[in-house]
Amino acid sequence: MELKDLRGEIDQIDEELVRLFCQRMDVAARIADVKKEQHLPIFVPAREREKLQDVAKKAGPDMENYTRVLYSMLFELSRSYQSKRNGAVSPLYGEITRAIENTPKLFPQAPMVACQGVEGAYSQIACEKMFKNPFILYFKNFEAVFSAIDQGMCQYGILPIENSTAGSVKKVYDLMIQHNFSIVRTFRLKVDHNLLVNPGTKLSDIREVYSHEQAISQCQDFLQSLPGVNVIPVGNTAIAAEMVASSGRKDVAALSSRSCAELYGLSCLAAAVQDKGNNRTRFICISKNLEIYPGSDKTSIMMILNHRPGALYKVLARLYTLGINVTKLESRPIPDREFEFMFYFDLETSIYSGEFVQLMCELDELCEEFKYLGSYTEVV
Repeated sequence: MELKDLRGEIDQIDEELVRLFCQRMDVAARIADVKKEQHLPIFVPAREREKLQDVAKKAGPDMENYTRVLYSMLFELSRSYQSKRNGAVSPLYGEITRAIENTPKLFPQAPMVACQGVEGAYSQIACEKMFKNPFILYFKNFEAVFSAIDQGMCQYGILPIENSTAGSVKKVYDLMIQHNFSIVRTFRLKVDHNLLVNPGTKLSDIREVYSHEQAISQCQDFLQSLPGVNVIPVGNTAIAAEMVASSGRKDVAALSSRSCAELYGLSCLAAAVQDKGNNRTRFICISKNLEIYPGSDKTSIMMILNHRPGALYKVLARLYTLGINVTKLESRPIPDREFEFMFYFDLETSIYSGEFVQLMCELDELCEEFKYLGSYTEVV
């Protein structure tokens, strides 16, 4: 038999599959109507498990796993369709709707903002890109920035969350599990690390280099070219520059922003020494209250999934069904819960889309616990 004949068979089978799929979805819709009348839940785990076992058994050993995957997807599609048909509005979506209505149309121009580090830090640079005239308070660490928001000391906080070279800032993700907050905007900052020294220092004089661990990891190639140099992590790139300046020593250097050279009276011995030229750090702007500004087309959520095979797949399948793109997926261990993880998702979807509404109304059934972190725009 030739290939075209086999493809002809496939086409005929597909026609029948499409007809039966539409028929199945029609029955699912009628089931949704009955459930709505009788106030029954859309998701019935026991029924799905029983059905999966039945179809897998009927498929036989060779096709058992393939059939489970196929029907798991069918169940996701059916539940999504049923939820949409019933039009149930979750308390979360009601909260989101109120936030959209009550948030000012113009992004704030001169708020009180918490940043980690000191003057000249990249967080400060990102802050001044997001706000026109911010009043900045500096804090020693990321935990203190979250606390400043929790306590109402500052209206907003700026935190680095990932870098295009070094990856995620895991400490921030861990703190996100512990604190309640809302992401109101994100910004991708082009980051150039420069080797700053006290005037008169030569490259051959340097014995120690200070910087933040993320900056150090972004400049590995350059640092390895400096034989006999001890690299010392500190809390912030601007703090590193401040330490070099206050020491007065000619054998130390800092990896910092160019603005730190002017701030602390340092000389730039080598410019843009990061491994990759297109080195960008993504910063989030957080607030205590839920604020959703016009045009928000990105959403962040955190989920705790059941610790069993297929749990993450089901979430991704639902997002795929809704046509929602996942731009970031990060997992972090949950403190005091052995081998359990919090999954962080960045999603591309407009707050005005039907898909967004449907997802917000279906989050409860997708996971064990979830946290809606906010919807926002990203400035590049």
